[in-house]
Amino acid sequence: MKPHLIEPRPVGNSGVSIARLGLGTAALGGWPEAVSAETGVATIQRAWDQGIRYFDTAPFYGYGQAERYLAAALAGKPRSAFQCSTKTGRRLVDGPEEFEFFKGGHSSHAEFDFSAAGVAATIQESRERLEVGAPDIVYIHDPNWNHEDVLRESYPKLRAMRDAGQFAALGIGMNSVEHLCRFAQEADFDVFMLAGRYTLLEQTPLDELFPLATQRNIAIVAAGVFNSGLLVDPKPGATYDYRPASDEVLGKATAIAAVCRNFEVPLRAAALQFTLAHPAVTSAVMGARSPAEVDDTLAMVQYPIPGGLWTELKLQGLLREDSPVPEQG
Repeated sequence: MKPHLIEPRPVGNSGVSIARLGLGTAALGGWPEAVSAETGVATIQRAWDQGIRYFDTAPFYGYGQAERYLAAALAGKPRSAFQCSTKTGRRLVDGPEEFEFFKGGHSSHAEFDFSAAGVAATIQESRERLEVGAPDIVYIHDPNWNHEDVLRESYPKLRAMRDAGQFAALGIGMNSVEHLCRFAQEADFDVFMLAGRYTLLEQTPLDELFPLATQRNIAIVAAGVFNSGLLVDPKPGATYDYRPASDEVLGKATAIAAVCRNFEVPLRAAALQFTLAHPAVTSAVMGARSPAEVDDTLAMVQYPIPGGLWTELKLQGLLREDSPVPEQG
């Protein structure tokens, strides 16, 4: 892997540093299809073998399954050699849910709990599943409609836990640019995980979020750079934000894919490298469901892309003019 992809970059003022590329484990929880323990652990091991040292997970991903797979794969590896993040705000409870988002016949499900006691308990439960000691980063997970609860309950408790050394960096993980802007102005966070909002399809964070994050020294970790798969294979029925893409969004993705084909560049290569090009983006976490998908992602993030591709996307109005692009020819 190219050196710039594994070079650590600081996460705010936390003292934690993470590489430019990490492995996200949501897919290993069983989305959109079940993933066996053998495949899940092998996928994480392949990422390790390829040089990945930042791993992101959450109790919600497979209702504890992704955390257990990560624990199995990282067992015996030096703790100082990798960084691990998990999330809080969703607590596991017994019994399957009526609509099983993560497939695999899980015996529990997740419910939102942003109370002080709830977030502290969730972190302890994650520590027990992960078996790696203190996580490096804890994100509050998808508090879209719980802003006041987070500021009143979750945030004071988690800040005290961070300051006591129970983890190093405190963040928010969500896909709402508007809510992240509010959190940036109203509290002290080290990092935001932004899902699906700074991609080849959408550059809304350029207006306010990225300038705010830069001003306040908040690291940005990008997730969902393929927009639920639409920027892998844009065709009728493809998903965007975990639901079928609208005709407008599908049309834009199809047009972007056509430009990529004209330059003989895989769409997923352009998607990955575009997101990483912004200086506010500290890291991007890739999703993978198999060792082969890890290999493919690493090939795509290092794929040579001519500068003319970005120029053409901007000329056609498919990419904002003020979007930074990769410095390579």
